[in-house]
Amino acid sequence: MNIAFVTSEAVPYAKTGGLADVSGALPQELEKLGHNVILVMPYYEVVKKKNIPVKKLDNADVYVAKTGKDLPVYFIANEEYFNRPELYGTPQGDYPDNALRFSYFCNAVLDLLPKIHFKPDIINTNDWQSALIPFYLRNSRKDEVFYKDTKTVLTIHNMAYQGLFEPSVLPEIGIGWDSFKPHGGVEFWGKMNFLKAGLVSVDAINTVSEKYSKEIQTDEYGCGLDGVLRDQGGHVYGILNGIDYSQWNPEVDDLILRKFSMSSLNGKMDCKKDLLREFGLTALDSTPIIGVISRLADQKGFDILAEIIEELAILDMRLVLLGTGDERYHKLFTKIKEKYPEQFGIKIAFNNALAHKIEAGSDMFLMPSRYEPCGLNQIYSLKYGTVPIVRGTGGLDDTIQDFNPETKAGNGFKFYEYSSWELLNTIKRALRLYKNKELWNTLMLNGMKQDFSWSKSAEKYIEMYGKLKN
Repeated sequence: MNIAFVTSEAVPYAKTGGLADVSGALPQELEKLGHNVILVMPYYEVVKKKNIPVKKLDNADVYVAKTGKDLPVYFIANEEYFNRPELYGTPQGDYPDNALRFSYFCNAVLDLLPKIHFKPDIINTNDWQSALIPFYLRNSRKDEVFYKDTKTVLTIHNMAYQGLFEPSVLPEIGIGWDSFKPHGGVEFWGKMNFLKAGLVSVDAINTVSEKYSKEIQTDEYGCGLDGVLRDQGGHVYGILNGIDYSQWNPEVDDLILRKFSMSSLNGKMDCKKDLLREFGLTALDSTPIIGVISRLADQKGFDILAEIIEELAILDMRLVLLGTGDERYHKLFTKIKEKYPEQFGIKIAFNNALAHKIEAGSDMFLMPSRYEPCGLNQIYSLKYGTVPIVRGTGGLDDTIQDFNPETKAGNGFKFYEYSSWELLNTIKRALRLYKNKELWNTLMLNGMKQDFSWSKSAEKYIEMYGKLKN
């Protein structure tokens, strides 16, 4: 199959979140399965600064690089729209012309493919930034013969981000007022909704875990679009994200103090001591460390974590946290560190090397999310023998099985009710089991032997594409 994978960000070129990780890895895995794949994204200022070798196309303001085995990456250039310090906005807010920027991007992608003679069987769009592609193909560009056999997929990485704009942008982005309607159109509570435009036009929808694909079809998690998704009638697929074990694997990780594996766990204790040094903490070898790496926001469960901080401070444990996000959590955790400097290690920052040290050196990893489309850190943690403590939502529910001391089955600790009381009880349950070294070792190894590689996920994407072509 010819597959065009269209995204607003991808590693190693530009990243703000998990979308970039998926966009960097999945196309390469699809290529390994024998398909013709191209990746298309904007040519941001941050991409230019990386000095990646690129070649300008003769017939378009587009640059091309190579990744994977021989996978072309096309960068859509536009000085006015993409030559900016950030991808979507500044700390003060989103760029006010994002509707124009990404409608331009979507049309530029559709202009590009005929020019490079890449006739796609599948165009896989991602999130609201590329969601107008299926809409344009169903509407303003429906008569283009080049695309008559092309099927479209829209992958949702987080329902909460939808691309909402004032309806006054419609004429500027080539959408007629006849499409500004609630049923089957782009209207959403008086706003123009990019994601909805894609959902009502696309051939298939998928999201990044099986559980989340069902959750977003409910009032609680659908962010107002659950009815639109239910109308798709079974065309919402859940495919769990994979992870890159060449980057996240204690056997090959150059960012940790000492490598270790299932057959030789000694290095994990050295990594634990190194982690304590990084955060200026001291503890006995028998004192467990709970790690947290996250965007600091209510979605990630920090509201219920904040409610039990005082109770955690008196437990025999250490907690290390790395992340940035809402200002109120910056202030909260800074105060916590000042009040309990022996118990809590806090760094308000993003630091990839330190993230690896936390995964390797922690005994447990905490993710009490209100909702979590997939989650990657719990999967990283399993590989490092760091036992996840999670709330059973989205990808967290799909990947973590609550440990049963009787059967010795399971790979972590899980609770369902979104409350500080349940969170505290689950942490205490984990701390109790930690004292039983034999059971804990079994629990660690249960997680370390699991395989969440991208190759499995890529095969499921191909299966989904195949259903559209048949």
